[in-house]
Amino acid sequence: MKQEDNEIVMQALERKTEPADRKALMLETGLEPNAFNNAVAYLEAAGDIVRVDGKKSIAPAAQAGYYKGTVVRLNKNFLFVTPDESSLDDVFVFASDSKGAMPGDRVLLRNITESDKGLSGIIDKLLEKGSRIITGVIERERGRTGQAYIVPDGGIGYSLKIVKGGELKSKNGDKVKAAIAFDRKTKHINARVIHIYGRADSAKVCSDAIIDSNGIPSKFTVAVKHQAAKKAAEPITDEEIAKRLDLRDEAIFTIDGADAKDLDDAISVKKLDDGFELGVHIADVSHYVTEGSLLDEAARDRGTSVYFADRVIPMLPVEISNGCCSLNAGVKKLTFSCIMKLDKKGELIDYRFEKSVIVSKVRGVYTEVNSILDGTADDSIKEKYSPVTDTIFVGQELAELLKARSKQRGELEIDTTELKFVLDERGVCVDVSERERGQAEELIEQFMIAANRSAALYAKSALIPFVYRVHEAPEPERLETLSELAAACGFQTRRLKQGVRQTDLAELISKARETKYSHLISAQVLRTMAKARYDTQPLGHFGLSLADYCHFTSPIRRYPDTSIHRILTALISGTPIDEIQSHYSDFAKESAKTSSDRELRAMRAEREAEKCYAAEYMTSHIGEVHTGIVSGVTNKGLFVALSNGIEGFVSLIDDEHAFFEFDGTAATTDRRSGKSWSVGDTITIRVINASVPMGTIDFEIYKEPTQASRSSS
Repeated sequence: MKQEDNEIVMQALERKTEPADRKALMLETGLEPNAFNNAVAYLEAAGDIVRVDGKKSIAPAAQAGYYKGTVVRLNKNFLFVTPDESSLDDVFVFASDSKGAMPGDRVLLRNITESDKGLSGIIDKLLEKGSRIITGVIERERGRTGQAYIVPDGGIGYSLKIVKGGELKSKNGDKVKAAIAFDRKTKHINARVIHIYGRADSAKVCSDAIIDSNGIPSKFTVAVKHQAAKKAAEPITDEEIAKRLDLRDEAIFTIDGADAKDLDDAISVKKLDDGFELGVHIADVSHYVTEGSLLDEAARDRGTSVYFADRVIPMLPVEISNGCCSLNAGVKKLTFSCIMKLDKKGELIDYRFEKSVIVSKVRGVYTEVNSILDGTADDSIKEKYSPVTDTIFVGQELAELLKARSKQRGELEIDTTELKFVLDERGVCVDVSERERGQAEELIEQFMIAANRSAALYAKSALIPFVYRVHEAPEPERLETLSELAAACGFQTRRLKQGVRQTDLAELISKARETKYSHLISAQVLRTMAKARYDTQPLGHFGLSLADYCHFTSPIRRYPDTSIHRILTALISGTPIDEIQSHYSDFAKESAKTSSDRELRAMRAEREAEKCYAAEYMTSHIGEVHTGIVSGVTNKGLFVALSNGIEGFVSLIDDEHAFFEFDGTAATTDRRSGKSWSVGDTITIRVINASVPMGTIDFEIYKEPTQASRSSS
């Protein structure tokens, strides 16, 4: 009842255009005094309403100019808050107006004003404290008893003093976890070390801290592991097989990376007189991970598997992810199959979903399948794939048709760089390269998109609660920024405005690909896009140019996939639609929200760790000279990408480069020499620094030694 009272009060307030008198509002809502006062107190504490006009009246927070937000950065004299309201940029707040807020805290902002330097405001109150746990690197003043400080990772932009006796046994240069607290007397934030990870110059150690700082659970409880082992040991009975579509004799196989252990998708392709039959057979995770079980709770909490250079933090215990649910070759496995009919042009005509049982004929590897497709496979590979060779080539034919259709509808092919890290036996990064994509990777991608689309179409037509993968159209402000940059690079921009079509952006990317601005335009188009997320409404996927889309194909590593498997299982088993709606409506909403949050958390952690491994690799290349490509230009310097995909920064704001002038778009010019650097230019740099804990790499523009300097050396 309490939540209903809150909604009654909030709805009554939102109908008004000015603050409401408390007594009059109570009479209007019809609530008893205690219930009304409790609802007002709750909404006020949550920052949804505020008191105005001498506190006699109340109003919705936003109507009165108050906004909720999260503290994201803190310096000694100021901090920044990211408002929940997406139309507002980050808000600058002086430390004196901060109420002692720290990164991660939820706050209520007021008095937001705009200036040439951006938005500024005041923190009215703290709504919810963050974890007050940070990670960072120990720095000690000289001397045996020198004062210890922690240099925090992100968020806090200055060193924090460690209280006396709070160092544990940490040494200078250690990566640590610390608890922080605001001292109201000194107005300073102090820290106390609670865990020592190890030396901060190790990317592996820094990854440990990144996992912790992002709140990613890395261990399963004994109870969860016990349940996983019990489920994994369950035999596949004849009774279970009898309930399913038996596909054990079909030419079904998997294709994954050579190091993959959680094989959750297999394929089959047949050529028909009037087109193709495509089967995408997905591990039936929902058979083992049942609703409300400990396994289910653990998977929902994690939301997704997280991938680092040296480890995988799985969403499910290995007994499930690498064991009973992994579609290993030669073993019967329970699957959830999407069987699609496509015409000769690759157009989807029909689909059906069936619980099935398969036996994968081959454990395919991308590089090996690519060698078959390009004709370079040796005899051993040809022999390995002989049970499915015909299927591979039919699959290639279908994948090319699907790819052509995706281009026709305007799917955005944004160039991105994915790095592959090679570690030695100590876990140290010794090589980095760009991960290559071949025909096999594209084949699997197209087949998974087709299955995901079919699942979304099926759910939408059945009017059942669901978890869709949505990607909304770009906002006008971001399109304006893209248009300005594209114009500065010499491209047509008249269609880069609200209502832009996918084909318009695809055409821009295609034209840029023929110029030195290819990387810049692709990166800016990516920044222009809204973030893909999960939602219970079929809002469409702008990037894929599809009206209906979801994630069905990776239930071992993504909870939204597991969620919709559960819902679709109810649908194909004949559960009445009204029962599905009643049972899964709230479940779908919670899954969409939690899965979106967990995905962002995982992506953030993976990016942070990648930067640390890239920096670790470059520490053994300090002083080397390399040729790279200018990948970005700012008012402070140049981003330069090397041939292996690693990116570093050339600072142009020191005294030596004081005459460089940024043009505001894609170039910077030395006013003394007239030399200009713009995105896409080839540049020779020297590696001057790499910080593993900070994940940064610094370059300088290389200058050929003069004859005099060579002679003197």
